[in-house]
Amino acid sequence: MIQTLVAALMWVLVASLLILRRGRTDRSITYSALTIAIAMTLNVDAIYVVVDRVLGATNLATLLSDVLLMIGLFFLGRAAMKAGEYRPRLVRAAVGRSALFIALLGASVAFTLIDRGPTTVNFMIALGAQPWAATYSIVAFTYCGIVVAAMLALATRQFRLGDGIQRIPPALLFIGSASGVALCVVVIVMDVAHISGNLELMNAVGATYGPLSLLAFVFLCAGFVGQPLVRYVRDRARHAQTSEMVRELDPLWRRATLVRPGLSGTNSLGSSLDDPEVRLHREIVEIRDAMIDPRVSFEVTGPDRALLERAEAHLLGADARGALESVPGRPARERGQV
Repeated sequence: MIQTLVAALMWVLVASLLILRRGRTDRSITYSALTIAIAMTLNVDAIYVVVDRVLGATNLATLLSDVLLMIGLFFLGRAAMKAGEYRPRLVRAAVGRSALFIALLGASVAFTLIDRGPTTVNFMIALGAQPWAATYSIVAFTYCGIVVAAMLALATRQFRLGDGIQRIPPALLFIGSASGVALCVVVIVMDVAHISGNLELMNAVGATYGPLSLLAFVFLCAGFVGQPLVRYVRDRARHAQTSEMVRELDPLWRRATLVRPGLSGTNSLGSSLDDPEVRLHREIVEIRDAMIDPRVSFEVTGPDRALLERAEAHLLGADARGALESVPGRPARERGQV
């Protein structure tokens, strides 16, 4: 039941990312989520049995599922790392190609040495007493744990640097990553307990496997969906604030362009003025030009100056810089110019 829920969660994540990130060129997170979704789907008993029969009914579906999971986590970890500037050496090593290659090679070799028998939906319960089966599981989950721990470090950093609503996604990712690390530790403890014959410990620790698995995927999915969602909400709020600022500044700008017409009165800027950020920037520039041009007489009141300074402060905010620099066709000379 839990495997079905996890698989469903992953497909919901894939669908959400396809919608929320449809305008972005980098789709690495979406593709990695898709890979993990396929891996989790293969763990659903009914699907596992069908796929394994196609592969020869020797439990090769287990290897396929785990390999896809490891590859998906690899790309997910790299995408999370690339999203920020915080890239410590240990994190880079954890999500590096070498670590993935070593883990895949070790797991594959160990898997081939397992006396696997016919298809079983309880692979590790049925075969976990074999040393090579335990080795296979430990290698795979050690790698997964390392990658998720790297994501935990990145989420911690993002949470510390964020504020307000921006802290929600990294907080969710932190909980999900912490649960994922705990899940990997639980699996490794179960493997060691199984191979050593301590079934009581294995069963006791195994009771946490299901809840931890669900927690990890619920919060990781929520965190990755939350990132573009928060960005969308933030951008919408800024768009509304900028539009309101343009509306307030319009009367002052119209007075300024009456005495000193600017580029906005021509067709040289084209449709770029439809963007509130560009329009606000242009209005501020033309108001300032009218104020300092000795050839014209343009007086502003104290409230006018206060409004202009508020508009400048809004435009020079951290979020605005990225928006201004991303405007296509905008002369570099104008970017950041107020």
